[in-house]
Amino acid sequence: MTLDPNELYELDSDRPDLTNAVLVHMMDGFSDAGSAVELARTHLLGALDGEVLATFDVDQLYDYRARRPIMRFARDHWESYGGPQLQLHLLHDDAEVPFLLLVGPEPDVQWERFAKAVAGIVDQLGIRLTLGVNAFPMSLPHTRPTHVIVHGSRPEMFADYKPWLGTMGVPTSIGHLLEFRLGEGGRDTIGLAATIPPYLAQSEYPAAAAALLREIEVRTGLSLPVAALDEAAKTTRVAIDKQVSQSTEVQALVEALEQQYDSYSRSQEDPLVDSDDQLPSADELGAELEKFLAEQFRGDGPQA
Repeated sequence: MTLDPNELYELDSDRPDLTNAVLVHMMDGFSDAGSAVELARTHLLGALDGEVLATFDVDQLYDYRARRPIMRFARDHWESYGGPQLQLHLLHDDAEVPFLLLVGPEPDVQWERFAKAVAGIVDQLGIRLTLGVNAFPMSLPHTRPTHVIVHGSRPEMFADYKPWLGTMGVPTSIGHLLEFRLGEGGRDTIGLAATIPPYLAQSEYPAAAAALLREIEVRTGLSLPVAALDEAAKTTRVAIDKQVSQSTEVQALVEALEQQYDSYSRSQEDPLVDSDDQLPSADELGAELEKFLAEQFRGDGPQA
């Protein structure tokens, strides 16, 4: 028996005309190094006016035993229950242009049905572009700008972008499947991935969140608030530099990463390919830096 995708969500009938609006999905649960997606998502929801436009039946999508929600116990009774919510928010950017933001836990099951449900919303509302984001570790130094990888259903939508990556197999997410299924159906989709220094993958890295929002602006024409994330990035950068300065060995490793990055930037080659220069491998550099910084950034590291 095939389950109806339209029964997976409730869409508010009292809504404005959203023809040609953009839908951005920032679900949690996969590929969020540096908490870049979480920082960007939380920032947008806090900085922009909005309302919930659609709610998904999370009971059909969520594995409670794999990701147990939090309940609050107060002395002699249960005080509250923080159940998961998967919702589509209607927000307005700094120029009062409406757009949609899909947030909540990545579905654990019924991926194809969920993708069809989102496709139904896209078609029903007349959405012109669906865009998803994630972040993953890459052996690039924190002293260089955050690189954002761009991909999508039609390369002409990002013709100005020079691809860094070749062909590979990667573990997928619902965001990746959404991009693939929507594009397969002839709908415009774009995916963005921020690259995070591997030694900062477990820390909050607001510079990457800011880079993602700026790339969303470029690809959609939206005007998004970024100043607060830029300030947080400056504070975090000072803290990281201070940590690195405590070890001449780590300074040397960062400099090696910089040389590797700059060498390939000049030659316009892929920074992930091994260099003919006798530099330490990216894995070796990342492991050393992660070992040095992990304890200092765990628990009491710089906060956004």
